[in-house]
Amino acid sequence: MANKLLSEMGLPKSIANIFAARNLITAKDVFSLTEFELMELLDVDLAVVTSAVAHISEITCPPYQTALSLLEQRGQNENMAGHLPTCLKGLDNALCGGIPFGVVTELVGPAGIGKTQFCLKLSLLASLPSSYGGLDGSVIYIDTESKFSSRRMIEIGFNSFPEVFHTEGMAQEMAGRILVLRPTSLSEFTDSLHKIKVSLFQHGVKLLIIDSMAALLSGEGVQGPQRQHSLGWHISFIKSVAEFSRIPVVVTNQVRSQSRDETSHYSFQEQSRVDTPEGATKLDSHLVAALGIHWSHAVSIRLVFESRSGQRFIKLAKSPLSPPLAFPFNITSSGISLLNDDGMEMQGPNIHAISCQGHNNVINFGSEMMH
Repeated sequence: MANKLLSEMGLPKSIANIFAARNLITAKDVFSLTEFELMELLDVDLAVVTSAVAHISEITCPPYQTALSLLEQRGQNENMAGHLPTCLKGLDNALCGGIPFGVVTELVGPAGIGKTQFCLKLSLLASLPSSYGGLDGSVIYIDTESKFSSRRMIEIGFNSFPEVFHTEGMAQEMAGRILVLRPTSLSEFTDSLHKIKVSLFQHGVKLLIIDSMAALLSGEGVQGPQRQHSLGWHISFIKSVAEFSRIPVVVTNQVRSQSRDETSHYSFQEQSRVDTPEGATKLDSHLVAALGIHWSHAVSIRLVFESRSGQRFIKLAKSPLSPPLAFPFNITSSGISLLNDDGMEMQGPNIHAISCQGHNNVINFGSEMMH
């Protein structure tokens, strides 16, 4: 709106001619100067300048919206965008239908906890025929750690959708819809992203999975501001792919230890040190998402995979539509299975804390990348 032409704003002809004579063409040109600077440049009274600026502001500024209109608009956008159901009833209910289109969903947790299993099931669901509840499309799966298993994916398919996979030739057709890329460096990954954005519509892609983003960055030798700049670029590009294509984008992330000296990311962490005698000790073993606080702001949905007292949980730690909930789950021959659909509501430190009992696969990045 700031680039709107002054000649199209219905200003009095006398003042419009003066603006044009002084090479003030757009609203942005006017707003970049103070009223006193405009007085001097245009050689007119303050009252004339004030009146003209008020008129231009009224034309260019977007109208206000009520909370009700924003809610209705959001509902319409979500209905148009859609969701990819996970077939986990409790989680789908909490997410109002499943993994949302047009935004980035993050899966974070230690290695071996079930993130890739979750991604394999999502790949099947996106490629499944629409008559069986799928999206009937292709999937681009960026496998940076060579963890993608065709054999495991087919096993999940046969056990989850036997009526589909026992049809002759269907297993091969479904597997053929999942395009796997295995970049070995950050530069190869960047090249892959550029190609993906161009080919999304050509191949009828309905889901993009990046498993995992943290593995690529941890393997690079770049440190400090240069690494942070690279991460920032990739965050922006991945978000633009999600918004441009209106498909679900799922990115996995690893965990790292948070040291005692590291700045607290959340206010409750600092409070917990004061409230409990052993608070500092507990924080020493506290795990956080490996890509840091800037990355966490870029994702719309965060699902934390963790293990506590021998039981695995999926935690809906970040969502604009749901309170934080935790769902216990097992990994079976048909993939991830929730033990109940109700979910346990979480509060305080438990929302963002990541428990890793029985798992030792923790990434130790330099702390300069994390803030």
